[in-house]
Amino acid sequence: MCGIIGFMSRKKRMIKGDKIALALDSLKERGNGKGSGYVGYGIYPTKYKDCYAFHILFDNTPKFEKIKINVENILEEYGTIVKDEEIPTEEGIIEKVHIPWRYFYEVDEKYSDREEDVIVDIVMEINDKVDGAFVISSGKDLGVFKAVGWPNEVAEFYRIDRYEGYLWLAHARYPTNTKAWWGGAHPFNLLNWSVVHNGEITSYGTNKRFVEMFGYKCRLLTDTEVVTYILDLLMRKHKVPVEYALSALAPRFWDEIDKMPEEERELHTAIRLTYGGAMLNGPFAIAVGTPSGLIFMNGDIEKETTMFGLTDRIKLRPLIAAEKDDLIFISSEESAIRRICPDLDRVWMPDAGVPVIARIWK
Repeated sequence: MCGIIGFMSRKKRMIKGDKIALALDSLKERGNGKGSGYVGYGIYPTKYKDCYAFHILFDNTPKFEKIKINVENILEEYGTIVKDEEIPTEEGIIEKVHIPWRYFYEVDEKYSDREEDVIVDIVMEINDKVDGAFVISSGKDLGVFKAVGWPNEVAEFYRIDRYEGYLWLAHARYPTNTKAWWGGAHPFNLLNWSVVHNGEITSYGTNKRFVEMFGYKCRLLTDTEVVTYILDLLMRKHKVPVEYALSALAPRFWDEIDKMPEEERELHTAIRLTYGGAMLNGPFAIAVGTPSGLIFMNGDIEKETTMFGLTDRIKLRPLIAAEKDDLIFISSEESAIRRICPDLDRVWMPDAGVPVIARIWK
């Protein structure tokens, strides 16, 4: 179950959020109204564009102000809050059990040599130590909006149609073995990594122990959280090229590796042995928004945000890709893509475990 949809303009054209909301609404039968969410890249093209935009959900209780102070104490320990405000919402759409808040934030100059690591530390500390608050996004010029509700309800609640972005991801949730709550809705985000996921990560325990060895803390009670941290660890911290990192998540079978040419065989063997804890077992399809500075197999560094999709090694969950002019789409179903772009130039079904990688045109 679960519905996923993402699209990106490779020219970085700004597209209103009503498009992603309409596409996700056509996938509502893949969910059950227990969680929906959106992430937009490029939505803050103002004087706050270069700030980290923390989207945080606070429990809507009489302790709200105390919880908020605890979060701000952590933020102020490492940098400066440039601006903060409640994220605008529509009343009466869904039960507001959490208060969505955003902080535009700058890291202190003394941490300039490890700025992104500081942001990760802040996210982990808030999620781990502040009862009643959790971070749902922490990147620059992007924001995650999620809650318990149907796709159209969450879109209306957050006024998604008032935002514009050049990359959008969205998710309609059908929770199975974890509870339905706002923090369990997708997308999951860390820095500029954002993940939507259809399926079940049966290797969650192994994956969780793997990332926790490197300081990550899984506190949001959903297997997709660990996928986000694995991507950050492999690609940002360990600087593994994207094709190889995705091979770690969905590696070739050993009998396939044995048949590869020697150099390729040694490489894929090394990936499996080094990053065995990153391998995702179980049925899954993911769509991911990525940050700038992404390293590719040829050694080039991608300076702009990209998007990719990936399925498990035998494709137990569906994934469709499509193109129209500068737009590239990834979704659970072709119908969701055609709902917002009926006349497509190309549609294809990626092979199992083979990624679709979309790059900004230079």
